[in-house]
Amino acid sequence: MKPHCDEAAIQQLERPHRSLWTYYLLNGLVLLPAAPVLLPYFYFRYRTLRYRFTEEGVSMSWGVLWRRQIVLNYARIQDIHLQSNVVERWLGLARIMIQTASGNAAAEMTLEGIKEFESVRDFLYSKMRGINPVSTATSPPPVPPAEVTDELAVALRELAVELRAVRAAWGDRPTASPDEPHA
Repeated sequence: MKPHCDEAAIQQLERPHRSLWTYYLLNGLVLLPAAPVLLPYFYFRYRTLRYRFTEEGVSMSWGVLWRRQIVLNYARIQDIHLQSNVVERWLGLARIMIQTASGNAAAEMTLEGIKEFESVRDFLYSKMRGINPVSTATSPPPVPPAEVTDELAVALRELAVELRAVRAAWGDRPTASPDEPHA
C-alpha cells in the first residue's frame, strides 16, 4: 500500500527525527578511535539540521561554525532516490537523495532523519512534475473536443486507404525466392 502524501504534514517538517541521533551515536561508536572527533560533529549536525518545504522548493541547512544551506526549486529536481542501510532500516529511517541536472554524479541534497521518507519522496515527485496528486486521482481523464476526434478519425481512414493501396501494389510485384540475389 502506497503511503498517503499529506502535503500539510510534510510542509511542517523542520527537524530530523530523534532516531537520527541514535544512528549518529551508533556510527560514532562503531569507529571507536574516531569517536572523540565524530560524536561532537554528529551532535552539532543533528542539533542544527533544519528542513523547509515551501511552495517553490525545499531547503536544508546545518552547521555551527560553518553554516551551510542548500535550496532547490522543485523545477530543478531531476531524480529522487531512497537509500538506507541495515541500521537505518532498523530505526525506520532512510536518506532521500535529490539529484538535479548540475552535472554532478552525487546527490545535490540528502535529507536525513525522516521517518515519513516515502511520503516525502511522493510529495517531491508530485511537486517536481507540477501535479497535485489529490486532484488527478479524483478527476476524470480529459476528453478531446469533438472536432479533434472527427479530424483524427478522417485522417486514420485516409491512412488506411493508402495502406491498402500500397499493399495491393506490393501484391502485384513478383516476389524473389530467398535463394535468388536481390537486384
